[in-house]
Amino acid sequence: MIQLFSTSARRALLSVALLAGTIVSGYAQLGIGRPVGRQIVDGIIVKVDNQIVLRSDLENIYAQQQAQAEGRPLPPDLRCRILQSIVMNKLLLAKAETDSVVVTDEQVRGELDRRMAYFVQQIGSEKKLEEYYNKPLKQLKDDLRPQVREQLIQQKMQQEIAGRVTVTPREVRQYFNRVPKDSLPYFSTEVEVGQIVKFAQVNPRAKQEAQTKLNEIRARIQAGEDFATLAKQYSQDPGSAVEGGYLGFFKRKELVPQYEAAALRLEPGQLSPVVESQFGFHLIQLIERKGETYSTRHILIKPETGGNDVNEAAKELSKIRRRIMQDSISFTKAARDLSDDKNSGANGGLLANREDGSSYLPLDKLDPAIFFTIDTMKVGHITPPMPYRTDDGKEAMRILWLKSNTPPHQANLKDDYQKIAGAALNEKKNKALDEWFRENRGSVYIEADPQYADCKLLDTVN
Repeated sequence: MIQLFSTSARRALLSVALLAGTIVSGYAQLGIGRPVGRQIVDGIIVKVDNQIVLRSDLENIYAQQQAQAEGRPLPPDLRCRILQSIVMNKLLLAKAETDSVVVTDEQVRGELDRRMAYFVQQIGSEKKLEEYYNKPLKQLKDDLRPQVREQLIQQKMQQEIAGRVTVTPREVRQYFNRVPKDSLPYFSTEVEVGQIVKFAQVNPRAKQEAQTKLNEIRARIQAGEDFATLAKQYSQDPGSAVEGGYLGFFKRKELVPQYEAAALRLEPGQLSPVVESQFGFHLIQLIERKGETYSTRHILIKPETGGNDVNEAAKELSKIRRRIMQDSISFTKAARDLSDDKNSGANGGLLANREDGSSYLPLDKLDPAIFFTIDTMKVGHITPPMPYRTDDGKEAMRILWLKSNTPPHQANLKDDYQKIAGAALNEKKNKALDEWFRENRGSVYIEADPQYADCKLLDTVN
């Protein structure tokens, strides 16, 4: 039977999805399992070239699946299926190593910051998150960093293997017609919601105060105080502040242009003047040059926004809203060209479903702030500007647009073409990945613990 809308595109990608947070709920999305009641006797159970699989890798994912099942029986071969997925992911890593496929420290840091910001928002504060895992935020990031790097490399390999795969309308229809009618899913009420965001702009006085504060810190360092100590005390970059401002090594064009240009003008140990970037104001110290890379540390001060700045954002949004309502510009084009939120802006302002990437949002899973806003709206209506705080804590204003409101129904091509096309595309990409696995599984050395001999590792989906 064809599964039209499975929670995971293929068993080979199960562990990536689990750890990346695409098909799990709650705090498992961090990729760090909360301690369970029993202790796992750890050890290597599979080797794939230089890659290893630990027993804890398998058991932690299995425990997450048990927690999600909430007492429902699990498939008897679930451990084998999970292990197959992990091994296939290790094959991706092994081939990435031989093909020199890498990701940058900046990409890893950005993904770590994104996950932490999301969960801090969900749980309420950094302190609550640290209490939940009984670890400081820095240790949580350190624990997660190797997994995130592997996941990003796996995703990059998958993109190279299947990233150019597309589906035609004919293929979408053929895919849908293969699904037995009694297997078509039934969808609850879903909406499409768009947003245009304007960040609160920093006024000149706040900028001057931030610059003055950094210049005072610079003078203290020049007078003999320790840069790292002052970074821990004053820097508003949470990722590097705990490291005394240290950012590590980067290649050219990996950091924002203003920061890089200032850093590369310095000699080792030298301090920069105050530098402005999109993140705020920086005081930079060059630590070392090594070939084509360089390492720095910095102290970041972000100018504070105030009520007047939010009001300016609201005025700008009111003008945009008026233009849309007068048909001088579409909401989609306005979002792409004018929204400060580049993620939703690139999608014409439409918010994405975290589970499947589509623009259709189940009504019962909406953010309460959005739900109670659109609950009484008619399709096509645009709200006046409303206060908004981004995932990373920026003050902003936004307008919301209710593009569609689809009542409960059984899946059909007319109402659900986007979802069906996504499912058809996943199937086609899976076939491309299967073919790649078949071609490459013989190019790696694999050794498994005899306990898992029946799992038929590196078998692919037929």
